[in-house]
Amino acid sequence: MSAIDEIKNARIKKLELLKEKGIVPYPADSKRELSISDAINTFLSLEKSGEAKWIAGRIMSIRGQGAIIFITLYDGTGNFQALLKKDSIGSEKFDLFNTTTDVGDFVEVQGIFFTTKRGENTIEAKDWRMLTKTLMPLPEKWHGLQDIEERFRKRYLDILMSPESRDLLLKKTKFWDTARTFMKDKGFLEVETPSLEVTTGGAEATPFKTYNEDFKLPLYLRISIGELWQKRLMAAGFPKTFEIGRAYRNEGTDANHLQEFTNLEFYWAYANYNDGMDLVEELYKKIAQDVFGKMEFESRGHKFDFAGKWKRIDYRATVKKETGIDVLSTSFEDVKKTLEKLNVVYDGSTLERLIDALWKHCRKQISGPVFLTGHPKIISPLSKSMPDNAELTERFQIIIAGSEVGNGFSELNDPVDQAKRFEAQQELLKAGDKEAMMPDLEFVEMLEHGMPPTCGFGFGEMLFAMLADKPIRETQIFPLMKPKYSE
Repeated sequence: MSAIDEIKNARIKKLELLKEKGIVPYPADSKRELSISDAINTFLSLEKSGEAKWIAGRIMSIRGQGAIIFITLYDGTGNFQALLKKDSIGSEKFDLFNTTTDVGDFVEVQGIFFTTKRGENTIEAKDWRMLTKTLMPLPEKWHGLQDIEERFRKRYLDILMSPESRDLLLKKTKFWDTARTFMKDKGFLEVETPSLEVTTGGAEATPFKTYNEDFKLPLYLRISIGELWQKRLMAAGFPKTFEIGRAYRNEGTDANHLQEFTNLEFYWAYANYNDGMDLVEELYKKIAQDVFGKMEFESRGHKFDFAGKWKRIDYRATVKKETGIDVLSTSFEDVKKTLEKLNVVYDGSTLERLIDALWKHCRKQISGPVFLTGHPKIISPLSKSMPDNAELTERFQIIIAGSEVGNGFSELNDPVDQAKRFEAQQELLKAGDKEAMMPDLEFVEMLEHGMPPTCGFGFGEMLFAMLADKPIRETQIFPLMKPKYSE
C-alpha cells in the first residue's frame, strides 16, 4: 500500500467516526458571518465588541499539543489564526476536532477576537463545525507540486499552494479588465458573435471540425473573434465594436501557441491602419502600466521598453536584408532553398506558407516593440492594398521579443477584389494548405451592399504571456490535458 493510500484510509476512518457521532461531514449550509478579509479589516472593532462571530475556511496548518491547538484558516480572501482551548470549547468538541480533522479540511469556527502576546490577530473558538472532510492531503507547503504536468492537471492545488500562480491568474483577469475598460472608454460597443461557423474566417489556421445534428451541417470552431461578423456590423451602421472571446486552432503546443485561447478583436469604421496603430500603442502602454506597473520588460531572452514612440519597420525590406529574398519577385524553389540553407523547419506546400516561415525566422531577432508594415498581398487576404503598390497591403503587426503579439489591417471592402482573393485561397486549400482561408460568399455579398473604410485589429493571451515572461500554457487556468483516467 502506498503512503497516499495509507493517508486516504486514515481519513476515511475519521469520516466514518464523524458519521457515527451523527455529524454530517458535507453539510450544504454554513453559519459563516464574516469572510476572513472582513475579519482582518474590522478586527479592532470586533476585538473591542467581544461579540462571537462565525468565520470559515480551509485548514492550512495545525499546531499545538495537549489542551491547546492553533490552526490557520484560508478562505480565498486571506489567512486567519484560530485557537481551540479545551477548557474554553469543552472536552467533547475539542477531542472531536483533535481526532477527526486534518490539514485541508474545511471548517467553520465561532469565537471572540483577541490579540495574542506575540501580536497576532486570533479568534478563540467557542464552537466549531466540519464543512468538508477531505480524503487526500494537500501538497507539501514549501515545495508544492513540482512536476509541471501534475501542476496543470491539479491546477486547483497549484493555485491554492502557490502564491505566484494565484497572482499570475489574478493579473490576467486585470489584463482583460483593463483592455475591456479601455475599449469602452474609447466608445467601442462590446458584442458577441458566433463561435460555431459554416466557414472559418479572419485568420489562417487549421480549424477544429464538428457537426450539427439538427441542420445536418458540418461546422467549425472559430479561429478568430468574429472578424467577418464584426465587419457585417460595420455595414449595419455600428461605428465601433469589439469582442473578447475564445478562439480555437487545431495546431501544436509551444511557448506561444495553444489550441484554445482568449483574444480581443475590434473594428473601427472610418479609420485606417495608421489610426489603428496609434490606438493600439496607447492600449498596450496602458496595459503595461496598469497591469504590470512598468514599461520595461525582459522576456524570451529579449529586453524591450514600451515608452516612447514605437518604430515602424517594413516587411519586404526586413526579409530582403536578412535573407536576400524579395518576397514580391521570388519563387517557391528559391524560398525553399533559402529555408533549407537557414535550417528552418517549415510545414507547407505553397509559396504563401513558405514566405510566412521565412518571415518568422527573420522576426526572432527583433526585440521591439515595433510595428511591422508593408505585408505582401499573398499572405494578407483580408487587407486593403496600398494605393501605390497593389501587391502590398495596409496591414500591421506588433513584434515583441521575436514574436507577433497583435495583427491589424485597413480592412478590404472591395467586393470584387475580395472575391478574387477568396478564389486564390480556395486554390491554396485544394493544393493541400490546411491553414488557407475558407471562402465566404455571403461575406462578399455583404461587401456588395457596402462596408465603410474600417480598421480591424486583434491580440490576445500571447501579449499577456510575453509581458509576464511565461509560456502561454502557464497563464491558462486549466490548459488542455490528456485524461488521466480513461476506459
